[in-house]
Amino acid sequence: MAATTVPENTTKRHAGRPAGPDRRGERRGLSRKVSANLQAYGFLVGAVICFLAFSWYPMVREFIMSFQDKKRGVTSWVGMKNLDRVYHDPFFWTAWKNTAEYTGYALVIGFALPFFVAIILNELRHAQAYLRILVYLPVMLPPVAGGLLFKYFYDPDYGLFDHILKTLHLPTSQWLDSSHTAMISVVIAATWMSMGSATLIYLAALQNIPGELYEAADLDGAGLWSKIWHVTIPQTRMVLSLMLLMQIVATMQEFTNVFVLAGGNGPENSTMTVVYMIYQYGFRYNNLGSAAALGLFLLLVLVVFSGVYTRLSRTSEQDG
Repeated sequence: MAATTVPENTTKRHAGRPAGPDRRGERRGLSRKVSANLQAYGFLVGAVICFLAFSWYPMVREFIMSFQDKKRGVTSWVGMKNLDRVYHDPFFWTAWKNTAEYTGYALVIGFALPFFVAIILNELRHAQAYLRILVYLPVMLPPVAGGLLFKYFYDPDYGLFDHILKTLHLPTSQWLDSSHTAMISVVIAATWMSMGSATLIYLAALQNIPGELYEAADLDGAGLWSKIWHVTIPQTRMVLSLMLLMQIVATMQEFTNVFVLAGGNGPENSTMTVVYMIYQYGFRYNNLGSAAALGLFLLLVLVVFSGVYTRLSRTSEQDG
């Protein structure tokens, strides 16, 4: 049988075609990748610009202003004068003491309460979605509106809380009008207005815990508190650690509730915080240099605390 002869021009035509996928498909795929990356970088650039404009620039500007003084429109460098003036202010340590007291109350009430509310919600089998909305609802209320609402509740003459106490034949309280109860009253209002976000974060962390761990604890005869201590808390330790750091940083910068509820200073300066003192320097005394200097003090304290806390948390994780 004679061999079949392939025309020479046909062989050359087939040999000239590229092996593998079509080049046009490769170009389209490359074009789509470049387009997707450009879109991603576009969003990233926008986020970086916003971060620089609204976070880094104010911090750099505050640092510069803390060493400047402005009188009659003329800005001059004064070195450490603003820092020295703020440090020797008679209310400097009072403001720091009140800020630490507010943070302590907020940790006792505002940190523990959302976690236990999340545990209760996680155990419920009915109306969980409705209760989640109910818990989160105060977060959607504007902070000033929430503060005014609680100011009405705390009123010693016609407020809701004293009315309830009178109905139960219990002694009433001065709430915001007493130096002994003003700070704790502000913390209670702030906790009610902000606990919804923390509760939902804790609830999401709880729902990611494997059910087998609780089943094993039941087989070992563990009770409710034992399961919380040995299963729930260890499994949510990372979330609890992060939320603790965020809450301390946030409460050290408290202003809105103190200003709306207690007028800032409160009775006998019992609610004057560091941030409210910054507000007084900047907007009441028109001394922006001293306000920036006090803000720099607060920034340094928070940076040092955050660094130490992060280091200790990392060490405890490695040891665990």
